[in-house]
Amino acid sequence: MNILIIVDEPEDWPLQIPDVTIVAAQTYLTDPAFAVDDTVDHAIGHGTNTDRGRNAMSRSVKLFNLCKSYHYQGSGYYVSLLAEARGHKPLPKVGAIEDLQSWNLVRHLTEDMNDLIQRKLSPLPADSLELGVYFGRDTAGYHPLSHQLFNLLQVPLLSARFERHRNRWSLRSVRAIGAGDIPSDHQEFAVRAATEYFTGRRQWSEKHPPRFDLAILHDPDNPEPPSNAKALQKFKKAAEELSMRVEFITRSDMRRLPQFDALFIRDTTFVNHYTYRFSRLATAERLVVIDDPDSILKCNNKVYLAELLAQHNLPTPKTLLVHRDNISRIVPELGLPCILKQPDSSFSRGVIKVETEAELIPRVTELLAKSVLIIAQEWLPTRFDWRVGILDRKVLFVAKYYFPAAHWQVIKRDEGRRKLSEGPTQAVPIDETPEEVIRIALESANLIGAGFYGVDIKQVGNRCSVIEVNDNPNVDAGNEDAVLKDVLYREVMGVFLKRIETHKQGNPR
Repeated sequence: MNILIIVDEPEDWPLQIPDVTIVAAQTYLTDPAFAVDDTVDHAIGHGTNTDRGRNAMSRSVKLFNLCKSYHYQGSGYYVSLLAEARGHKPLPKVGAIEDLQSWNLVRHLTEDMNDLIQRKLSPLPADSLELGVYFGRDTAGYHPLSHQLFNLLQVPLLSARFERHRNRWSLRSVRAIGAGDIPSDHQEFAVRAATEYFTGRRQWSEKHPPRFDLAILHDPDNPEPPSNAKALQKFKKAAEELSMRVEFITRSDMRRLPQFDALFIRDTTFVNHYTYRFSRLATAERLVVIDDPDSILKCNNKVYLAELLAQHNLPTPKTLLVHRDNISRIVPELGLPCILKQPDSSFSRGVIKVETEAELIPRVTELLAKSVLIIAQEWLPTRFDWRVGILDRKVLFVAKYYFPAAHWQVIKRDEGRRKLSEGPTQAVPIDETPEEVIRIALESANLIGAGFYGVDIKQVGNRCSVIEVNDNPNVDAGNEDAVLKDVLYREVMGVFLKRIETHKQGNPR
């Protein structure tokens, strides 16, 4: 990853940071070398404070536009505009500058900050506060506020004004500023903030700088994440060994997506959820994305999966798409007990085992109140479910998910859907897995795409039945990785690297 800082006067920004180069705006706009990806590194070698040799442009270019002004058709404006045309990653983008012109949009983007604003500003005796925000920091020490504004608006230099009215604080205005707008007594601080921002990132040697940036989306507050903390660190380590810089991001970082080359979603995905919005935006920004929005959409609806598997004659439990007019068919066709599923059920939620006809109608009615179609399936009693992890149309791992004692699901929950217990996970070598399990898992996942899937299969005797295809499968350190160990994480990151390289060859950035 090449990092360029574009300024009007390079001597005003005395930064000496590895892999960060100061370039004059006029040079960036007029030197033809900056318009050609495979000569950018050579051009950087002629920059202000570096003497790097040429490195064939297998790396991306991230650009921070700190020009004195972003006014329409001025130098700062054209730096961001041409950076986008050249496939570089400017901050701010022209769109972000324009967004700040719409107060309604700014208010929408920052509405989640209201609680933080009240907590941080309530003790102030004054009724107004003006903050200069430089790379997410400010001279007054309100860094949580400044950091949030920087993340949400993705503009490195900002001026924000807060006011108190009827004992409640609010953000009254925010605007992008150029380097020329920084007060003289703030300039030293702004340079220091920029230095801390870049040196706070993982330092890489000059000999082996990172090639790409990978964002891993997670939710630190999710009690049942798809990867535990140790697994996340293993993914990070594996990516760094492949010269990819990794940053863990959260739901407040959506506006930052254009600054990355790839997105790996490691939070539970749903369609009506921020994870789907992240996936859609990352795809629109031409990032390599796992899970892609199409996979999230398809895997999160069991009605779709049931129809898809049936259309391709893949073995499943006896299945009935239930609506208000065919409830009477459930017992004759499936028998009791049977399983009812809401279309977007996951992690043993929204999946109900019905034992008697007396409880059938109330349970079906409850689920149909949320969806016009639900799933009913025959009950197949087993001690465990097979889970086949598939990535890039290849089997990555196999595991057995056992059920807790005296329970019929992997996770046992109380009436409030809180987890009471979970069965153990046993990783199984691929060559020790029944061939039929592998075959139908691959055929099922391939119907969805080439993403990262977990195919759940029940085996009763010699009969194997596909239960569902999940996007965003679990990978927990100590569970799914017990056979492959660290190789599992390197395989996943290797797919990211291959896809990024392929993508950039076909769509140079």
